[in-house]
Amino acid sequence: MIVAGHAFLITGGGSGLGAACARRLAAADGRVLIADLNTAAGELLADELGQHAHFVQTDVTDAAAVGRAIDVARQAFGGLHGVVHCAGIIAGGRLLGKHEPHDLALFARVVGVNLVGSFNVMRLAAAAMAQGDPDEEGERGAIILTSSIAAFEGQIGQAAYAASKGGVAALVLPAARELARHGIRVMAIAPGIFDTPMMAQVSEEIRQSLAEQIPFPQRFGRPDEFAALAQHIFENRLLNGEVIRLDGAVRMGPK
Repeated sequence: MIVAGHAFLITGGGSGLGAACARRLAAADGRVLIADLNTAAGELLADELGQHAHFVQTDVTDAAAVGRAIDVARQAFGGLHGVVHCAGIIAGGRLLGKHEPHDLALFARVVGVNLVGSFNVMRLAAAAMAQGDPDEEGERGAIILTSSIAAFEGQIGQAAYAASKGGVAALVLPAARELARHGIRVMAIAPGIFDTPMMAQVSEEIRQSLAEQIPFPQRFGRPDEFAALAQHIFENRLLNGEVIRLDGAVRMGPK
């Protein structure tokens, strides 16, 4: 699909990868609904992007909240044509810690936000897209989920995060096969180490160590590089049912 004139839901759109996607799609004359828990960041970005952007505070694990965001997009922009689902959390913990096993509630929370949240957004967005008019090739929309290289090389202490992102990767093909008859594509991007607000909290020593593990380019990914790939996925309709690694050829070690 062409980006111009089409409406996109960006979850986690207030910062990091999501904000980069919102900026890039808006710059290409797309209509952007920013969905994020952080009201201040979301409203600030919507103001920056102007009349073709709206913000709705959204918890991706809440069906009613996601439904409201989609309704706002349809009312404001006349439909929903694309999703970039970037909302997620990361939390570390060893399976067998020094004093006790991994906290079960923490594991459930990470899986709940990252995996169940992805499924929630995908199912509700697909329902809205299926009601739209197809284009000349029968396409009604495209959904991009965010997995991670941790889905394939989860490190020690990443059991919850790796499991949640592995689940996201596994969702892609069955969803793409099922939604094909509605003209809806499903893809995922598995980013490597990106320079996001989350990584800004890490010490410079750890940042340098991580960067040195990346073969080329030997630096963190830039959020706009993620956004550029998302835009290409929307524009290249043959991309369907696949997880694309975006990681500079890094393959993470055990720790």
